[in-house]
Amino acid sequence: MTLSFKFGTVGSPAGTPKKPGGTVGAIAFSKSIGLDTLELGWVQSVRVTEATCALIKAAGKEHGVALSVHAPYFINLNANAEEWPKSRKRLMDAAHYGNLAGTTDIIFHPGSYFGNDPADVLKIALPRLAACVKELQKNGDNVTLRPETMGKSAMLGSFEDALIMSKEVDMVQPCLDFAHLHARPGDGSMNTYDEWSRLLEKYGKTLGSKALKKLHIHLSGIEYGPKGEKHHLPLAEADLDMKALFKALHEFGCGGRIMCESPIMEEDALVMKKTWMKVSGDVI
Repeated sequence: MTLSFKFGTVGSPAGTPKKPGGTVGAIAFSKSIGLDTLELGWVQSVRVTEATCALIKAAGKEHGVALSVHAPYFINLNANAEEWPKSRKRLMDAAHYGNLAGTTDIIFHPGSYFGNDPADVLKIALPRLAACVKELQKNGDNVTLRPETMGKSAMLGSFEDALIMSKEVDMVQPCLDFAHLHARPGDGSMNTYDEWSRLLEKYGKTLGSKALKKLHIHLSGIEYGPKGEKHHLPLAEADLDMKALFKALHEFGCGGRIMCESPIMEEDALVMKKTWMKVSGDVI
């Protein structure tokens, strides 16, 4: 039997050996320690050749490791007219080269409200996102774009924002960062079985129950204040109730990928995997 979730890290695991090193080494190392997905951390810029992409794709296939990309941080669907073309290029490059590298999902930070009403910001963001998807379809770059739920209330990327983008635009689905969703309100809420259940119920109703089987999740411990996220923490140092979350995910028949963003990456990814097996009764 296979687990309903694959587990891995965002960025190469800390223990990736120097040789062969790089993403190819990270894929082999992930598999060797019991992880079967990896999110490539292209967070500063997309600087990768077609030849390297071919090697990454081959390694992913060889080891049976499912791949995704974290696009550069500097993407903003609400950028001004001068900045938007640069943001757009970063997203499109991540999607194009990600497709060449055999990745299926492109995770990106949707941007900032700049103090404006979320509904007004979405009026700018949605047509831009739709135009990106249209071009990707034309180019044959068959990937899912995943706007990440963000940990600060000033950022475009509430749970509702991510649902609206996904409902309105083809080839778009949320990246659910549960640490961010817990940190965003700033008051310690969004951390119980009932709260997670309501969220998953809404997800299934809005995007269809099949979407619950293909979740892309980011998870870690997190420190937060009244304005939301401060920084990621190891699971053991944080108040995130992972068991309650996993219980809700199991109850709703969820599946997909859970990517660890803890500072102790692969260590906590393996803790997540172990905890999921315990809560769900899934065995390998």
